[in-house]
Amino acid sequence: MSISRKTILIILAFFAIYVIWGSTYLLNKIAVTEIPPFFVASIRFTVAGTLIFIIAKFMKLKLSISRKQFINCTIAGFLFLVYGNGVFVWALKYLDSGFAALEASTQPLFVLLLMRLIDGKKMQPKSLIGVALGIIGMYLLVSQKELITSDESLIGMLMAFTCVLAWSYGSVFVAKADLPSNFFVSTAYQMSIAGGFLIVISLLLNENWVSPIDWNPKVQWSIFFLIVFGGVIAFTAFNYLLKVVSTEKASTSAYVNPIVAIILGWYVLDETITTQTIIAACILLTGVFFITSRKRIKTRTIGS
Repeated sequence: MSISRKTILIILAFFAIYVIWGSTYLLNKIAVTEIPPFFVASIRFTVAGTLIFIIAKFMKLKLSISRKQFINCTIAGFLFLVYGNGVFVWALKYLDSGFAALEASTQPLFVLLLMRLIDGKKMQPKSLIGVALGIIGMYLLVSQKELITSDESLIGMLMAFTCVLAWSYGSVFVAKADLPSNFFVSTAYQMSIAGGFLIVISLLLNENWVSPIDWNPKVQWSIFFLIVFGGVIAFTAFNYLLKVVSTEKASTSAYVNPIVAIILGWYVLDETITTQTIIAACILLTGVFFITSRKRIKTRTIGS
């Protein structure tokens, strides 16, 4: 029995948001050690958005969109990329990449709460257990005094939480919004618009723009992988999954990304992994599993 093309695409898309996105915490951390955070984000999404537009044009996809779709792309781009990612990259200046990834793993919890508030969706007993475990795990994670070494690290921690909330609301919004029917075109608009916003923010903050030629080779490779794999491939995959599977299922990357990020941060950057962090991660990710595990996968067609 042959596997359908759609099934193969879904599997590849999940691989992209699980593994590739898990590595972006490390890549962003490497980049912000040398160049300003909003400058990093602006380059990443401006270039990635342009590349996707070029690919879409080559594929002869329809690039024209309605006014409402443009507005919705702007909202999604701001929630996901300007605030959800741009500010998160800034927070990485003060946080270990693995710790930040664990904060991001609370996304399904926020998605669940937002769907309850916005759609009035009733929480099942399994979801309530997941929320309780998520709160306990997050408390154990952020209550480690040895990880809060300065006021900046505390601010970074709090801002990272607001980024997760923005991304979570963006997930709920995109699942219902009128966006370009082709997810590739939708991604191109979101990234290009967000890139423009981030350039303005970087200039307003008077960040120091450094020529790519003068970057450290590690930074150059990090930005390259962030653009091509973390941007073009993974974000497109995420937009695709939001349309063909449930929002909760698309959010399951939240309990795979931290594992990838923690291992890479420890191996490449010698980031500290405390016993309490491991316990917190196990409890937190178990809670996320309870939240996201369902007997059925609710499907959505592209453009719905």
